Amino acid sequence: MGCYLVVFALFTPRLVVALLWFLSTWFTGMFTTIVWPILGFIFLPTTLLWYSAVQHWFGGEWTLVPIAGIIVAVLIDVAPAGGARRRAE
Repeated sequence: MGCYLVVFALFTPRLVVALLWFLSTWFTGMFTTIVWPILGFIFLPTTLLWYSAVQHWFGGEWTLVPIAGIIVAVLIDVAPAGGARRRAE
């Protein structure tokens, strides 16, 4: 079940964030203000999911695997959706 959620999160991170927010206590006590989750939901949803996973699963310790994961998550979030850009000739 957990693997399906991870694959689903890669395709629709905003939906997963919304479902976790409304149907679970996943984000409870993680942020001091509501601004960070809202900004994460809008701009970097995959990064928000990975940050919350590190807080839960790794106890908030940023070792090699969490740092590599956050780099991949940021790259997924900021990658252009259209694929490779074409040169104007």
